[in-house]
Amino acid sequence: MIDKQLRVVLAEDSVILRDGMVELLTARGCAVVATAGTASELIAAVTGHRPDVAVVDIRMPPTHTDEGIRAAVEIRATLPEVGILVFSQHVETAWAARLLADGASGIGYLLKERVARTSEFVDALHRVAAGGTALDPEIVNGLLHGGRRSRVDALTPREREVLELMAQGHSNRSIATLLVVSERAVEKHVAAVFGKFDLPATEADNRRVKAVLAYLAESGAS
Repeated sequence: MIDKQLRVVLAEDSVILRDGMVELLTARGCAVVATAGTASELIAAVTGHRPDVAVVDIRMPPTHTDEGIRAAVEIRATLPEVGILVFSQHVETAWAARLLADGASGIGYLLKERVARTSEFVDALHRVAAGGTALDPEIVNGLLHGGRRSRVDALTPREREVLELMAQGHSNRSIATLLVVSERAVEKHVAAVFGKFDLPATEADNRRVKAVLAYLAESGAS
């Protein structure tokens, strides 16, 4: 069975970089349905095309400060079914926390200089489009250490490591591989995080997402 082609809107004000990314994504089987050089063009393109995911740079014309991520927050509020992957050379912790405030599902934030292979970027796109999360460790670290962290401070160093990897979208099995421990050990750490974050088991709740959101919300507080 052939996988559904991923539909992408790409927002990048650098024409050379934008054209290069279109070529790379097309070569990887993605369909770039529209490109944008400004935040207003991005919002119009996403509204018109309803892509699976929008790739957004933070700093766009006219002021080159935070127009892109402001647009991403607006898209998140009005079209939550569209995945958002912030792809920038800038770490904007406050805006990242705001973008994640209503849920980590379908959100990514990667730093340009830390993506070593095109395959990593495309994998992150697919993960975000499918409702997953893709956060660069530097973004997670900035969120984790950016504000009041009463419950986060209660975590052991290993529990914090596990939580950071959860926030990056890793499964328990993937975390076990990265930390070179058993999957059962990861399960115990995850359970400890749930306990310290006061997240009891219910049939309806996704405690994994709630745990990530809990510490992102705390670290984003002023």
